Amino acid sequence: MKPYLKAGLAALTIGAGIWIGASFNNTATGAGTTPGTTDDPVVTKSYVEQQIQQALNGGGGGSTNPTNPTQPSQGTDEVKNVALKPGKILIADAGTEFIVRSGNAVIYTEVASGVADLTDGKDLLNGETAPKNHLLSFPREGRGIQVKEGQTSNLIVMVRGGYTIK
Repeated sequence: MKPYLKAGLAALTIGAGIWIGASFNNTATGAGTTPGTTDDPVVTKSYVEQQIQQALNGGGGGSTNPTNPTQPSQGTDEVKNVALKPGKILIADAGTEFIVRSGNAVIYTEVASGVADLTDGKDLLNGETAPKNHLLSFPREGRGIQVKEGQTSNLIVMVRGGYTIK
């Protein structure tokens, strides 16, 4: 094909593309509505939290002003470092979590079922060694940990939730 013919076909193709594009001069329209109207609502996090709070409190309708969500209780989510002396037992309340940081600990339970080791995914029964740096979950009261027999040093345990020392 001759070079002048190639250039002519290219110019014709470009010109046709420009002419077709100019004849379809429509702007892109999405849903055709203005954002934030009843046809296209914008929902914010504060609005959703307010609606959830109203539903939990049994209220319907009401003000559309955003409300602050309630803060969780600091007592149960706070992590405390507890030193446990030999001969003492650290008893967990239901739902409490322990992490043994130092020392040798064994599981203490008043019942046949044990304590959930969430790190390994198994149950630890009464008298079994509580591994260090493992998250232990206490689903019911009456379960805990104690210093291993023959150990003279304290246990250091991170505790989240309620507990008592016997």
